[in-house]
Amino acid sequence: AAAAGGRASTPGEWLRVFEKLSKFRLSAFVASTATAGYVVGSGESVDWAGAGYVTLGTMLASSAANTLNQVYERMNDGRMTRTMKRPLPAGACSVPQALAFAAACTVTGVGVLATFSGTEAAVLGAGNIALYAGVYTPLKQMSVANTWVGAVVGGVPPLMGWAAAADGLQPGALVLAGLLYCWQLPHFMSLAWMHREDYARGGFRMLPIMDATGRRVANVALRNSLALLPLSYAAYALGVTTELFAWESAAFALALTMSSAAFRIRLSNATARTLFLTSLGYLPMAMAAMCWHRLPNADAAERETAGARAHAEGTGASAVAGPATNVLGARSAADEDMPAALALEQLSLAPFPFLPPPMLPERSLRLRRGGVEGGAGVAKGGGGEGASAGGGESALGAAAVRGVAAGSASVKR
Repeated sequence: AAAAGGRASTPGEWLRVFEKLSKFRLSAFVASTATAGYVVGSGESVDWAGAGYVTLGTMLASSAANTLNQVYERMNDGRMTRTMKRPLPAGACSVPQALAFAAACTVTGVGVLATFSGTEAAVLGAGNIALYAGVYTPLKQMSVANTWVGAVVGGVPPLMGWAAAADGLQPGALVLAGLLYCWQLPHFMSLAWMHREDYARGGFRMLPIMDATGRRVANVALRNSLALLPLSYAAYALGVTTELFAWESAAFALALTMSSAAFRIRLSNATARTLFLTSLGYLPMAMAAMCWHRLPNADAAERETAGARAHAEGTGASAVAGPATNVLGARSAADEDMPAALALEQLSLAPFPFLPPPMLPERSLRLRRGGVEGGAGVAKGGGGEGASAGGGESALGAAAVRGVAAGSASVKR
């Protein structure tokens, strides 16, 4: 059994393996930031189907990146208490199986993004997988700069959501990315400080390991917490949200800043845990407030208006072109009650404008139930009425034929 250190065999065990390889909860959290980016980057209305597609694509891309990270770090994870029960060090799956899962997530995730969310979102998704697995992951064993690279990776998903909603990126999208980037540093510094001995056993070069006093760690956390304050106002200044969001987000950022300051004043696992928990509360509240107080993205709204106008023009053109099918006298359901004699008048319309109009009787025609009524052309008696009407239509038909013949002769001359 996988739980006892053996290879996964049942469907339930494989589901747990895939859950751990993808870091399901972390990937779902990352995907939620893409959803927020889509909502904030939308125009007057939100296409929830589109939001679902970019969320799914981001979830799969994050799952692929996390799996590749575990493939690369499987030996390091086996030495750390926090990670030794992951599928690869625990023997629940093999490296080829993990790579197959990562490949499936990559192809499916990027495919969903390319098909339903646009080229920019797909390129950002594929690039973020490469940045996380190809740069951030190996850098963790080489330099403390890995944390800043990882913060960049975390700022990309909301850009994916915005690009999918607005068919491109505008300056307001950078506010979302900036919030994610700055938030990650106090979040991770507090986590790394609490697990610094474990990271050291794993062979990772993290700032809390290199900074024995913890001052640089605390300064990084405090500095980036403070940076969230002007970013709150930037969202309002750039027309991304209403002014109310600036105040609410500033209040959230102030709580995070106070926790960072407390961590700097008294470096301990207790203050680090408080900072970590505060950071967990900050981001969902800030993202929810931004979605709630968002202003319609002008570029996305303009695109929606242009699409609606094009659709309306196409519908209007179809409506205008529809009746033209009767130009040559073809009958529709609405024309069933039209007298046959009146239909002959349509022969003078395009596409034969060179023909003279039919030579109709001088008497005016009046529509009546059952046919054409005109002067003495209709008998007042029962059977005589039908005979007169039939004779009148024959005379009209002959007159029309004579008119067409005369027009053709004049054209030849």
